[in-house]
Amino acid sequence: MLLSLVTFLPLLGAAALLLLRGDDAASQRNARWIAFLTTLITFAASLLILARFDPADPGFQLVEERPWLLGLTYKVGVDGISVLFVMLTTFLMPLVIASAWDVTTRVREYMIAFLVLETLMIGVFVALDLVLFYLFFEAGLIPMFLIIGIWGGKDRIYAAFKFFLYTFLGSVFMLVAMISMYASAGTTDIVALLAHEFPSEPLRILGITVLGGAQTLLFLGFFLSFAVKLPMWPVHTWLPDAHVQAPTAGSVVLAAILLKMGGYGFLRFSLPMFPVGSEVMGPLVLWLSAIAVVYTSLVALVQTDMKKLIAYSSVAHMGFVTMGIFAANQQGVDGAIFQMLSHGFISGALFLLVGVVYDRTHTREIAAYGGLMNRMPAYGALFLLFTMANVGLPGTSGFVGEFLTLAGAFQVNTWVALIACTGVILSASYALWLYRRVVLGEIVRDSLRTIRDMTWRERAVIAPLAVATIVLGVYPALVTDIIGPSTEALLGQVGAAQAAWSPDAGARLAQN
Repeated sequence: MLLSLVTFLPLLGAAALLLLRGDDAASQRNARWIAFLTTLITFAASLLILARFDPADPGFQLVEERPWLLGLTYKVGVDGISVLFVMLTTFLMPLVIASAWDVTTRVREYMIAFLVLETLMIGVFVALDLVLFYLFFEAGLIPMFLIIGIWGGKDRIYAAFKFFLYTFLGSVFMLVAMISMYASAGTTDIVALLAHEFPSEPLRILGITVLGGAQTLLFLGFFLSFAVKLPMWPVHTWLPDAHVQAPTAGSVVLAAILLKMGGYGFLRFSLPMFPVGSEVMGPLVLWLSAIAVVYTSLVALVQTDMKKLIAYSSVAHMGFVTMGIFAANQQGVDGAIFQMLSHGFISGALFLLVGVVYDRTHTREIAAYGGLMNRMPAYGALFLLFTMANVGLPGTSGFVGEFLTLAGAFQVNTWVALIACTGVILSASYALWLYRRVVLGEIVRDSLRTIRDMTWRERAVIAPLAVATIVLGVYPALVTDIIGPSTEALLGQVGAAQAAWSPDAGARLAQN
């Protein structure tokens, strides 16, 4: 029951917080410590998952299965892809709680929201039943909606509802696709569905031939949900508003973990379950990814708010993720997974660093800063590290993910890869421009002449992310050795299905 223990441990901490009474300083301090220790214990327990995991086995491990309700089955497990997302979640959550130590409004409820959210995020990555996955996937909207709507900025209500409506509407199409899958396969077991061959014969709908048939339609149902969650261009517009209005800890979780659910969904459902649909729609997704990399990088160049700039940067980096996934080769998929994990460390650190200066000046306007290196040398050094990692400097984890996804894309579509390469140049432009305006130069504003450098707590929160960024950049085998067998097995299954379908695809299309 190790997976269930790790999944639901945060709920025990949330239940303990419900027993607290009062909102005085002592109660707030207790709430912070209970939440922090709960996430720390959860991380320690998740290390046991990694210790018992066999990287050489491409299948699902530590599987738990038991009857649940209404004839459904509670089934969880991890493979080489999902286990690292579980570790990413449990690793980041203690840092998220520690970064929110200065919150003084409804502290108990704030911590409960994050603990519940942790359970739901872990649940998404371990669920091996379709209904269970959907419940975890959708329920995660609620605590994040509350975090943005209650503890966010002045336009928090607008941003919270936009976030909720975008992601919920996309998931309606996924629900319809799931019902169709159950009607076809007669099961909600994800392992069984991975082995089920959904129909791929062309269909004619309203006089239009749908190449790939039911697989393409099912692919589109899941694609609309995961594309919004990731998010992909052009359904990304909810993300900058959500980031700007969310509290710092909320932005970290949103960028570092919640966005990864979309990429994980593509890997767990879209590619292996609908290989024919993925081949039919793959070229479109590759071009959308290339557009996302370039367009959102250009938009980031004209931002005046630090959070918005980093938010658009996240959309651009997720473009590399979808490009790698739908390149559907070993380098591309390995690079996409690596990029998601790396982005979790880098984007989380960047949002934390924005929060550091916001707590001191109460503004995120780039023009309000300049010359911070003169007063905050530790801050300037850490900001430089993560700026270089965000650009993709060799020796950081950001380089490995981008390099592998581009290498995978080059094997499939040279033009897409070439266009995406310009995003690397653009990312250097906006990232270095931000660093130059905020950190370098002389202090020209009197309000910054007395600003204090990072505290020991702020440095302690950022330090693990810095170590992870450098270690994975220098020794990426820590990730690739774990994900390699699972991605190889996935791509072998996808390649066999696509090879069996492709020779007759043109003939079937001409016939119809």
